Amino acid sequence: MALFQFGSFVATPAALAHCEKHKVNPLLLLGRHIHGDWGELASDDVHANQNALAYGDRIFSSYRVGDGKVWVITEADRSCTCLMLPEDY
Repeated sequence: MALFQFGSFVATPAALAHCEKHKVNPLLLLGRHIHGDWGELASDDVHANQNALAYGDRIFSSYRVGDGKVWVITEADRSCTCLMLPEDY
């Protein structure tokens, strides 16, 4: 069961291209994100996500995909979740 609502799911063209290049389905990253697998995060970011679940702040995940990272960010109001590369931010 998902830990939170994620709203609309959007992605940057660069993130989609990166996932396609490395044969990773973006929906699998979304699934990890909404089930609390935050990927490769520092302990401070994990703690921030745990607080966000309780208090409604932004939720952030970072996954290694091929030779780079892909970020998944859910807005504090849970209206939208975006898949992007760090350089898209």
